[in-house]
Amino acid sequence: MNPSKNDVDRVLSIFGLNIPEGRNLISSPVDGMDIGGFNSAGLPDVADIAQRSQSAFAQWRIIPAPRRGELVRRFGEALRSRKTELGLLVTLDCGKPLSEGLGEVQEMIDICDFAVGLSRQLHGLTIASERPGHRMSETWHPLGPVAIITAFNFPVAVWAWNAALALVCGNSVVWKPSEKTPLTALAVQALFDRVARDFGPDAPRDLAQLVLGDATTGAALVDDPRMALISATGSTAMGRTVGQAAAKRFARSLLELGGNNATIVAPSADMELALTGCAFGFMGTTGQRCTSLRRLLVHRSVFDSFVPRIISAAARLPIGDPRDPANLAGPLIDGAAYAAMRDALADARALGATIHGGERIAGPGQGVYVRPAVVEMPAQTGPMLRETFAPIVYCLRYDELDEAIALNNAAAQGLSSSIFTNDLREAEAFVAAAGSDCGIANVNIGTSGAEIGGAFGGEKETGGGRESGSDSWRAYMRRQTSTVNYSRALPLAQGVRFEL
Repeated sequence: MNPSKNDVDRVLSIFGLNIPEGRNLISSPVDGMDIGGFNSAGLPDVADIAQRSQSAFAQWRIIPAPRRGELVRRFGEALRSRKTELGLLVTLDCGKPLSEGLGEVQEMIDICDFAVGLSRQLHGLTIASERPGHRMSETWHPLGPVAIITAFNFPVAVWAWNAALALVCGNSVVWKPSEKTPLTALAVQALFDRVARDFGPDAPRDLAQLVLGDATTGAALVDDPRMALISATGSTAMGRTVGQAAAKRFARSLLELGGNNATIVAPSADMELALTGCAFGFMGTTGQRCTSLRRLLVHRSVFDSFVPRIISAAARLPIGDPRDPANLAGPLIDGAAYAAMRDALADARALGATIHGGERIAGPGQGVYVRPAVVEMPAQTGPMLRETFAPIVYCLRYDELDEAIALNNAAAQGLSSSIFTNDLREAEAFVAAAGSDCGIANVNIGTSGAEIGGAFGGEKETGGGRESGSDSWRAYMRRQTSTVNYSRALPLAQGVRFEL
């Protein structure tokens, strides 16, 4: 059941593609084998793509928004028709279990549905003017080409979150995927191109483009003055580089960066609910989500009964080939991820932590499979305050809710957080202004598993960006205030007089 070039070739052929070849090797994390390669786009390539994106934007921005929504609707239907194949390719490309691969494609479908409805609701405001005979309004217009830089762990969903909204808002898009997961990007791009061709002349050529490459390629895209918005998902270190580069030319940036997420388990919690939520939170996607549970803050009165259950769950977790439905966890993305995990556990051990699990285990071929690690920490310090993209959860006791909230907020990142409690006062305190400082604050669910209906993103070193629901569409548009004088006089605001 090991993946091979034939496995990948079979799926890619459905999208009209062959396995790419190039200097940069592509390997499947499922068994670590090389399955193809690609060549990084150079600076002239990026410049050409940016110019074509600018030309496409000039055509697309004048297409009525509901018509733009129709293109996204058709793309969503195309995704529905190829959900099974694309979900399998996600699994082969990044190693997440097949159910999660299929779920990721479903996210793409969901955001397309959301964007279609939004295409008829890109509304502004009519504002009361203080000047007689004047009407003041606020309207929203297409912004420009949008550069979308995505990470390996959600190789297609994050692009869709951005692209679906950017397209209905009247923008063109350029996608730079992770160099670790280019195969899914190639398939999605091929599917979109087919839909755009069938759409007719309203969809300009090069409306959505793909550029493959490494950090140098991404930097060239960020630096290009034709890119009006840079939406980048990845590490905090990457976000600092992107944010500073964009700021130098006054470009907008939408940053979705790291998370060091905590869950509080209160004495009143439904422990079965908490167990399930915490187990998936830190073990789902092999701990490779920005919303993965990293820190588990358990009330002292229930720590000794609850944490052993987490340890037991980690010890019996079915781990293996992610295409097998019996397995709930697949491999880490590569050996570097395991080295980071090993180093973090060594640092915790040096601080007096007790570690359960964390060892590398056998799996298909040379795939990097690990047992999740549950780490009992004496204090919140060292690796507990760093994000390690691996299945590690650090457990700490607390005595009072205020103490737990302070521990939650002590992380440099502010993405996701949750509390398990049946105490109404505790729940409300957690989501209040003096409670969790994260962009996501959940009650009686874990830190992972966001829906597209709610704005997704976080504060502090998470970057402050918001994708998907609510009014996040405004990030992809420019706001214009207009005043129309329909009177025969010209009064000035604030009572200013100017009479010749």
